[in-house]
Amino acid sequence: MIWWPNTIFSNKVQEANWELYKKQKAAEAILYKKEKEAEAQKAIAEAAFYARKQLVDGELYSKKKEAEGLVALAQAQGVYLRTLLDALGGNYAALKDYMMINNGMFQQIAKTNAEAVQGLKPTISIWTNGTGGEATDGSVAGGNVAIKEVAGLYRMLPPLFKTVQEQTGMQPPPWLGTLTNSTHPN
Repeated sequence: MIWWPNTIFSNKVQEANWELYKKQKAAEAILYKKEKEAEAQKAIAEAAFYARKQLVDGELYSKKKEAEGLVALAQAQGVYLRTLLDALGGNYAALKDYMMINNGMFQQIAKTNAEAVQGLKPTISIWTNGTGGEATDGSVAGGNVAIKEVAGLYRMLPPLFKTVQEQTGMQPPPWLGTLTNSTHPN
């Protein structure tokens, strides 16, 4: 029975080879599974990256278009203001006054002032210009009543402008009149 030990040895080698083969196949199966999981994770990551990139690209595109719109709006406003300024003969003060009127600034100031003084007791200022165009006997001095009324109106404007300037800080438009620092009547 000489062949018996060889057969046992041969069987042991085959069993060892079989175990090795099974372990190799199991390891290959695990490796294959891990590779597929890694590929799946990579695909998921790439999909998430692509989706995020698309979102960021969309936001960037939106911001670029918004910026282009703002630039176009600013350019149009510049042309508009230049056209107005040219039409007003380069007079910046007139342009400012026009813009304030056109944009409702004076209405807003009036509304704000009205809200500010709501509930306050008003102080009434009365401006006079002297005799009011009457002589001491009650008759009209001179004879030209209309001119004296207009003169009285013009004498009333400086104190009115001064009061408005003290209360609001606003000067009258130059075409209407200017304030002087003198306190003596003209």
